[in-house]
Amino acid sequence: MSVMTGHKVGRERLDQLIANASAGLLGRQQGDGHWVFPLEADSTIPAEYVMLRHYLGDPDPALEARIAKYLRRRRTAEGGWPLYHDGDFNISASVKAYYALKLIGDDPDAPHMAEARAAILAHGGAARANVFTRFTLALFGQVPWRGVPLMPVEVMLLPRWFPFHMSKVSYWSRTVIVPLVILNALKPVARNPRGVDIRELFTVPPERERRFITNPTGSVVGGLFLALDKVLHVLEPAVPKGIRRRAIDRAVAFARERMNGDEGLGGIYPAMANLVMAFDALGYPRDHPEVAKALAAIEKLVVFGDDEDGEVFVQPCPSPVWDTGLAMHALLDAGVEAGDARLRAAAKWLRDRQILDHVGDWALRRPGVRPGGWAFEYDNDDYPDVDDTALIGMALHRLDAESNSEDNKEAIARAAEWVIGMQSKNGGWGAFDADNTHSYLNHIPFADHGALLDPPTADVTARCLGFLTQIGHGRDHPAVARALDYLRREQEPDGSWFGRWGTNYVYGTWSVVTALNAAGEDMQAEHIRRAVDWLKSRQQPDGGWGEDGASYWTERKDEVKASTPSQTAWAVLALLAAGEVDSDAVTRGIAFLEAHPREADGVRWQEDLFTAVGFPRVFYLRYHGYASYFPLWAVGRYRSLMDKNDRRVAWGI
Repeated sequence: MSVMTGHKVGRERLDQLIANASAGLLGRQQGDGHWVFPLEADSTIPAEYVMLRHYLGDPDPALEARIAKYLRRRRTAEGGWPLYHDGDFNISASVKAYYALKLIGDDPDAPHMAEARAAILAHGGAARANVFTRFTLALFGQVPWRGVPLMPVEVMLLPRWFPFHMSKVSYWSRTVIVPLVILNALKPVARNPRGVDIRELFTVPPERERRFITNPTGSVVGGLFLALDKVLHVLEPAVPKGIRRRAIDRAVAFARERMNGDEGLGGIYPAMANLVMAFDALGYPRDHPEVAKALAAIEKLVVFGDDEDGEVFVQPCPSPVWDTGLAMHALLDAGVEAGDARLRAAAKWLRDRQILDHVGDWALRRPGVRPGGWAFEYDNDDYPDVDDTALIGMALHRLDAESNSEDNKEAIARAAEWVIGMQSKNGGWGAFDADNTHSYLNHIPFADHGALLDPPTADVTARCLGFLTQIGHGRDHPAVARALDYLRREQEPDGSWFGRWGTNYVYGTWSVVTALNAAGEDMQAEHIRRAVDWLKSRQQPDGGWGEDGASYWTERKDEVKASTPSQTAWAVLALLAAGEVDSDAVTRGIAFLEAHPREADGVRWQEDLFTAVGFPRVFYLRYHGYASYFPLWAVGRYRSLMDKNDRRVAWGI
């Protein structure tokens, strides 16, 4: 698309912008040195929180009234609920949000409820919701258990060589599914103290519905799994009680071992909530220490606004390690000295959270590798991830390199050792596991969300490559060479790279181009110039970049709603790494960031659109910190490169 030629932002205005944004970001630092911003998902998490309270028979009217305000505001123009701000209607999110509001006490004949109900029915009704939604409805007696694909608890007893084993699915699937299989075996019924139902959301009465379970991929393999599911439903009642008891005990032991202190199973809301319900179904009293601890972990995820009567939402998890690493990079590029006490405090906070002694689930695939990673959350020792680890490793290395110290030398070395050990066979990296690539499992009916696995991706691989090359591993290092080959293979025909954890191709392309620059790739090479050309072609008339969550559907790859500060920052950082410091595209991108409105507190650029994902096409995220540190990072790096004779970006990100 064509754009008008831009005008450079004056140095005084640029300096003022960077000074104000840096001060604002530093002002958000916690007393112990870390940063943390709210992490917002779609309406399903707060809706599930309400449903959990009613499942347990413990509603909180005052809190739920504030959650209701949040849910009502999140509706689409069509009347239902989307997966991300200003997104399309989604049947599963809409069913959960409608049910939550009805549980809270909203009149089903109120205009907003009537509109939502009409939209849900127009899209086939609640029977068309995804597996996890129907599972929740089964717990509330709203659909029969035959409406949910069977995941028998006996899977806990299967050997590792079996086609299905918990080690073959992603960490998030593992921690969510294990308590679910307990619930599937026991089939408890929610207390639901007000007796609220949603029969009005079904086009056919649920007891007469025969089309709950479908083939998620439409493939022959999916058809075979669908037939197997029907057989399992018939055979399940005949499972000997002794075997079932042993399987339940195995599932409980798995969950207990991974309860993660005060931070909850897996560190993520769905796993925590499922475990609370499983404990309840097993007869654990509410004051049982493990139940109390699991409930306390959930309550930590509730986000209250400044207004005591204002909206409340529930986070899927906290993001302090990720936020802290990204804030450090942004401040370093903005000119904060590496020896600054505030950055040193952040480094110490991170070093204290490096996982050096605990061996998590990842070791099933890499038993000979020493731990050395970081988790995404405050504590999640069973599940560190290589994306956070590479990001933090680069931040700590920058501090040492720029201050001529070795304060973080050992932490960096252990991180690099673990990252190298976690490389997959194809040269890439997944987020939490190596070689989590059993793609046939995506065909099982239980996997209709399409997010069962954690295969290598370009963005995570790029972060690892950037880290390893930044700390001195050359292109002839086996891990680096294999990563370079992987990334070249993964480039899209149009020159971009897919973004698994950020939206989307702009994020992936930023991640890869900056890593390739750090690895010494020729920035004039044909594949780099194709990436640069793609980025320039995606610049919007206002000088910014934007990419919609719908871009994860192939036929909607080019959709844009509006330019956003975080996506503009990614594009600018990629172009700077590619040597485009003086280009008109960069000039216009910087001008967009300088002119874009800021929040009243001065910390954030205004950004309502979601620019990240948990699972593409299923679960989207809005990191409230992204509009704080990424724009600052881009304008800071731009200024520093403009001041140098050598315009080369020195870092791996």
